Amino acid sequence: MTGRAKRGRLTRSADFERVYRQGRSHGNRYLVLYAFPRVGDASGQARLGVSVSRKVGGAVERNRVKRLLREAFGALESELPEGQDVVVVARPEARELAEREGLAGVQGALAELVEKAGAAAAG
Repeated sequence: MTGRAKRGRLTRSADFERVYRQGRSHGNRYLVLYAFPRVGDASGQARLGVSVSRKVGGAVERNRVKRLLREAFGALESELPEGQDVVVVARPEARELAEREGLAGVQGALAELVEKAGAAAAG
């Protein structure tokens, strides 16, 4: 199993706040993706923060959605510009998507937003 390194994650609430306030958001029915370039650190991998509220479900459902989001992000990370901080917020419908389609469904929903974010960063 290839887990994401902890250093590739956003952990501090100040980092989350900065991405929410200054980043660009892109959303679909299942997820909202906020992306913001790190100041002074344009090189290096994108860092991921995941936010899954109790509206998504109980602890088991929330942790499953978080795990699937991290796994999907790992596969799509190379499509983001380097030095990005990304926060993915799961909407309540994300639980049904995870139950119905598993990793493939979550990866598809996230890929759509990564593509939008990449196009916005390029344009």
